[in-house]
Amino acid sequence: MSSNKVSRQKPCHHCKSKSAAAPSGTSTIHYEKFWLYRHCSSVQQRDKQAQKAGQLFSGLLAMNVVFLGSAFLSSMIFNHVAITLADVWILLSILKVLCLCWITYYVLGTSRQPHAVLYRDSHAGPVWIRGSVLLFGSFSILLNVFQIGYSTILIQCKSRVEIVFPSIEIVFICTQAFFLWHHSKDCIQVQHNFTRCGLMLTIATNLLLWLLAVTNDTIHMEIESQLREAVSLLNSVSSSSHAPGNETTSCTCPNTTICKVFQKGYILIYPFNTEYCLVCCSVLYVMWKNVGRRINHHVPHVKPQFKLQGVVFGPLLGTMAVIIGICVFMMYQIQATGSAPNRQVFVMYYSYYIVLLPLMSVAAVIGTIIHALEKKELDTLKNPTRSLDAILLMGAALGQIGMSYFSIVAIVATDPRDLLNSLILSYSVLLIFQNITQNVFIIDGLHRQPFHRFPGKEEEMKEEQNNEAYDQRRVSMLELGQEIRKASLSYIHSYSHLSWKRRALKEISFFLVLCNIILWIMPTFGAHPVFENGLEKSFYGYSTWFAIVNFGLPLGVFYRMHSVGGLLEVYITA
Repeated sequence: MSSNKVSRQKPCHHCKSKSAAAPSGTSTIHYEKFWLYRHCSSVQQRDKQAQKAGQLFSGLLAMNVVFLGSAFLSSMIFNHVAITLADVWILLSILKVLCLCWITYYVLGTSRQPHAVLYRDSHAGPVWIRGSVLLFGSFSILLNVFQIGYSTILIQCKSRVEIVFPSIEIVFICTQAFFLWHHSKDCIQVQHNFTRCGLMLTIATNLLLWLLAVTNDTIHMEIESQLREAVSLLNSVSSSSHAPGNETTSCTCPNTTICKVFQKGYILIYPFNTEYCLVCCSVLYVMWKNVGRRINHHVPHVKPQFKLQGVVFGPLLGTMAVIIGICVFMMYQIQATGSAPNRQVFVMYYSYYIVLLPLMSVAAVIGTIIHALEKKELDTLKNPTRSLDAILLMGAALGQIGMSYFSIVAIVATDPRDLLNSLILSYSVLLIFQNITQNVFIIDGLHRQPFHRFPGKEEEMKEEQNNEAYDQRRVSMLELGQEIRKASLSYIHSYSHLSWKRRALKEISFFLVLCNIILWIMPTFGAHPVFENGLEKSFYGYSTWFAIVNFGLPLGVFYRMHSVGGLLEVYITA
């Protein structure tokens, strides 16, 4: 038995001697350690087991935090007396303060240690994702400003917590946005377990903030009740049945412009807050996967550039869809901001979707067939960002798919033969099919090897001659017209030299990019017919449908935004 023990320990001493004699370039590697695996036979095996143990421990931490917060939220919903909204705010404020402390320590301490960030993931944190963090974060800050202003005006019937909580939220949003903008690509090589726990704690806090935004309809109900009271008050005054005045006017928004701005702004910007939480969770998850990751620099990373070449019909059809969608959106918003939107506006809105969604589905199916006909190899390299993209596309699509099924049940159970109901039913079915076909097309395209084209000597000489001629040329109107003509001929030349498969993939990808952009703009900036048509709201009840919409709508907006990024990558690699 003793000889077996000695033979097991000998390789470990051998590994230590080898690591001590390793060259200086590899001596900076910080292998992970965990007390359960300190007797492993090799350093690499101990490092791998320690990495799995650290991920498991940090995941359990996040799971317990989410379960604790969910218990608070559920108690608030089902028992308003024992657990109030203020108690949930206090819990979330504590979590946010802990996250702020860890982010500050990471930025000022961990990331500045020697050999802390030896590698950076080029796929993680692209510009459009970080830009989304800043965009949605800015709107979330504005939302909290509106909430502070609204609570300050009604301070006589509001708690001080309703002013303190949004203030802490503003500090948390600013700090987290700064952290993600500068460190989203980090592959941290020191303090692995502490960094994983900090990232998972921040992910759990963002998930709880998202759950609170989905379930908390306090201010929405308050504003809706005030509108109902105002309508009943006007009716009572017009009929002169009694003098205006009741016991609820003490917590009613005064008839001032600033209070109305706070009310309208809060309702309009509310989806951006949930959007911000979802985007931050996705970026933080990639950072968590990259903790301790060592990237092989010997593998060349060729980053294709976006060039608007080889596409004609995709941009034309997509631009037409965007222009028509903007017109429909503006007409809907004009009606919705006035009194109650009439029936014709809903018919126009759903008719636009019923025309556009089949075109997008057919384009995605054709693109998938072309992918199957191509002979390009699959990219099998380990890529956490790409794996997360596929998971997010499938997960975010569940929002729109779930809302569509709820709408289908409500319509079939009421009156499916009505014109508006039949349009909503068709819209729901087509939306499910479109999400599925588009997901298949994007995920299949993301796992394809990019097409690399190396220019020949003639093309390089032509490019050098064009650059020299451009430097020596004097600009005039005639030469400008000649340059436009040359650019057009060059564009047509590049278009004609593309194979029909690559050309079709680029056309389809660009068309779907523009379509997803307009389908992102319309629900993001206020067009919510699923809540305003009144059908599902009357079938399921206000609070239930509010929770369903606030769960599915932000996921739908996030899906459209994430689809744009995936489709652009498919376009670039085609």
